[in-house]
Amino acid sequence: MNLAPQEIYTLKLVTGEELVTKIIKDDGDTVEADQPISTVISPQGLQMVPSLFSADQERSVRINKSAVVMAAEPREDVRNSYIQATTGIVSVNKKILTG
Repeated sequence: MNLAPQEIYTLKLVTGEELVTKIIKDDGDTVEADQPISTVISPQGLQMVPSLFSADQERSVRINKSAVVMAAEPREDVRNSYIQATTGIVSVNKKILTG
């Protein structure tokens, strides 16, 4: 499985956890990931929380690819939530209303 640099992915780990992260570099056995965020289901729906609470959020982390069982592009709403959570940038829905 090759993950493209600078793309945002949803990763399902062997532990069952789901992460959303931006891939910085694919090193073969590991990937360098920027600000991985875990997804959790709560009564309010899908929530995102930092994967590593005690880590410096400004530094990338390495993820062993042997721990990843699935990788996919996230849904647009999840992607936008990840971007907002990590950069503060709010994506605008591009819908044109005609009457």
